[in-house]
Amino acid sequence: MYRPNFYESTCLRCSETVYQVDRVGPLKDFTFFHSGCFKCVHCGTKLTLKTYFNNQHKQDDKEVYCSSHVPKSGPGHLDQTSVGIRQALNAPRTNKFVNEQIRGTRTEVDGGSAGGLGSRQSTPNGYGGRGELSSPSQNDSDYKYGRFDASALHIAHALKQTEIQKAYNKAREKPIDFYLAREEQAHLEMKHRKEEDDLYRKFARKREEEDRKIQSEFQDEWERELQRLTHKFEKELAISRRNRDEANILTLRHEQQKEDLEKNMTLRRSKKKESITRKMLEHERYETAALVDRQSSEMLELISARRSEYMQSESIFLDDEFSEGTVPIEYPLHAPVPAPPAVSKFQIYTDPIEFEDVDRIAISVAQEDQKTFTDLVRQLVGRCTTDIEKARTIFRWITVKNLNAMHFDDDLRGDTPMGLLRGIKYGTESYHVLFKRLCSYAGLHCVVIKGYSKSAGYQPGVKFQDSRFRNSWNAVYVAGAWRFVQCNWGARHLVNAKEAPKQGRGKNDSLRYEYDDHYFLTDPREFIYEFYPLQEEWQLLKRPITLREFENLPFVRSLFFRYGLHFADEGYGAVVFTDDTGAATVRIAMPTDMQSCLIFHYNLKFYDSDEELSYDGVSLKRFVMQSVMGNIVAFRVHAPCSGAFLLDIFANAVTPQEYLTGEPMKFKSVCKFKICCEELQTVMVPLPDCASGEWGPTKATRLFGLIPITHQDPLIFAGRSLDLQFRMSRPLTDFMATLHKNGIEEKKLAKYVTHSTLDDIVTFIINFPEEGQYGLDIYTRELGAPQHLYNNNNNSSSGEKHLLTHCCKYLINSSKRN
Repeated sequence: MYRPNFYESTCLRCSETVYQVDRVGPLKDFTFFHSGCFKCVHCGTKLTLKTYFNNQHKQDDKEVYCSSHVPKSGPGHLDQTSVGIRQALNAPRTNKFVNEQIRGTRTEVDGGSAGGLGSRQSTPNGYGGRGELSSPSQNDSDYKYGRFDASALHIAHALKQTEIQKAYNKAREKPIDFYLAREEQAHLEMKHRKEEDDLYRKFARKREEEDRKIQSEFQDEWERELQRLTHKFEKELAISRRNRDEANILTLRHEQQKEDLEKNMTLRRSKKKESITRKMLEHERYETAALVDRQSSEMLELISARRSEYMQSESIFLDDEFSEGTVPIEYPLHAPVPAPPAVSKFQIYTDPIEFEDVDRIAISVAQEDQKTFTDLVRQLVGRCTTDIEKARTIFRWITVKNLNAMHFDDDLRGDTPMGLLRGIKYGTESYHVLFKRLCSYAGLHCVVIKGYSKSAGYQPGVKFQDSRFRNSWNAVYVAGAWRFVQCNWGARHLVNAKEAPKQGRGKNDSLRYEYDDHYFLTDPREFIYEFYPLQEEWQLLKRPITLREFENLPFVRSLFFRYGLHFADEGYGAVVFTDDTGAATVRIAMPTDMQSCLIFHYNLKFYDSDEELSYDGVSLKRFVMQSVMGNIVAFRVHAPCSGAFLLDIFANAVTPQEYLTGEPMKFKSVCKFKICCEELQTVMVPLPDCASGEWGPTKATRLFGLIPITHQDPLIFAGRSLDLQFRMSRPLTDFMATLHKNGIEEKKLAKYVTHSTLDDIVTFIINFPEEGQYGLDIYTRELGAPQHLYNNNNNSSSGEKHLLTHCCKYLINSSKRN
């Protein structure tokens, strides 16, 4: 079988050799172009695989055109081929002769199933899935399906050659064992291990030398100071020899001075040793990173050379039909220059479940220790057929291994299983350097990027002026582009404390592995919110931003993107300023598919204090009004005084069943803002002391199926009385409402609230004792759930009541003028 030689191709436009990293093609009649030569032959417009056209009327015309200049057929000319096509289009429709490999089955074309081509797949990121292709409507009687014969295969081949690829072309390759012998890779590793051993011995000698130097320096100083004290003591003692009491006092003082001197010298020695050790460690990390960088390059060169040799004689791809029908993306021999990726992460994979098999391999390999990186990486990527899978299994191995909590022996030689990770033990190697090293053994280009991050301890509005918040992360070249990976932030390793290992079970049965998938192949437009590289090109953005712009970006966490959230208004910065009344609003939009399950919470405190959560004895939370209208959750802050505040917004995705059990819910931060009130011209009054959470009836509808009839907004303007009505969409019982007003006890207001139920309509009647602002809490519960879901009474049967649960709350302004 003829196999095209991809390494000896020439550009159709300039006739020069086309190399992999700068190649476009193969196109019509197996032609290639340089990316810089891939322009319209008529006007010189820059083209892409999505915008180029071929001349369909001249078979020998291999040039490319833009949409404006592609040759078109003249009007009124029909040859025999055209007549045949017209007859085929007008042929009666029949399913018997439809080629299902091209058209799809009847079910697929109709879009009658959930996975049909006509259906739009929703994704957590709010984008449409890969099922967005449209097909002609079956209800269109004018659309005629032709009969397909064997020539349709040529049409299919042409369609594949010019297909617009919206997602990454996942060509499956043969594993590394096919083109690189394990022994050859292990031999190079042993050479690298010897170099590493020499480096670590150099580090150890340097540390011992510095330790001896410090000990000698302070020993000399100790002897000089002790001699000075002793000389002073003997001189004073000689003067007061006749007075026994005075001599005793001098002796005690001398002993105390020696003790103080020893403590002071020990403290100074410890501080100096710590300072020198820190500087040495920084230097050791630099040297280790440089060594790993060089060794990684040598390992990649070996793998690339053997891979290239193999491709000269054999196909590297597992799917020959796939590689012939389309143009698979070949892995580059040399690391490409940094550039924004052409496709987003969701176009590479929409759900981590796609990596279930390789994740399982990574978790299994992490349970054991390996003696060589060759063995480790071969176990990890031995069954991986794409560069994405290789990066994924290495990422998951690091996130599962929990390197920071591992126990190492003091005498850790390089030839022991744990010796592989001695760099982690000694602090000379980070997660990022290890990830780069492992990627090189898998044949992947990877770099370590240094810069700033909005990490632990960072607050919105902080300036990046010194070495604080310095961080490192990786970029790995997969899916045809550089992609970000942050192993350290992606790693989570939890033990299920509720279930300790039991006899007869595996020791790891109670382990629960959890990680943050956001930090694997993160899109640059999301990554820039938390990480700023020192080198501008590694932002991987079409329009790079400045450090000042990075500081001003809203402080968001990975959960913000995982839930598909975005800000409802433009122009939000890390610092939000109030108006002269002390008011400011933050509005966050939720994706449609998350509206029914997302619960939000917040916390407000003074910016420069972790403890001051109240103002004049009133919780600062009562100066924030949280409400939900449609898909928008709003946080309206009213600063009680001038100054700076920290607004922390939390979220969690829960089902109504989980909420109704009454179990405490854990919220995680999604974003933070610094709220600045420079001037306050109005005295702010705190909200009534109601139950925490959002205001308005949205929660009642979302979780309880209680639909408001009379009032849909959280804020109500009423007279001296008010009627609230709801309709129950499912059975609820035992309603209760409580009224709250600043300065009045809750018990005194209980008699002013009553309710009644008629069929599925619930009515609350409130008669306000005086004008002012009130808060109304409504509670209820539903029937039909087993009792064990909400209490510990094991004798209870199903069908009993839930405990009362907070349903919703309103803010009511009562006035005669309303």
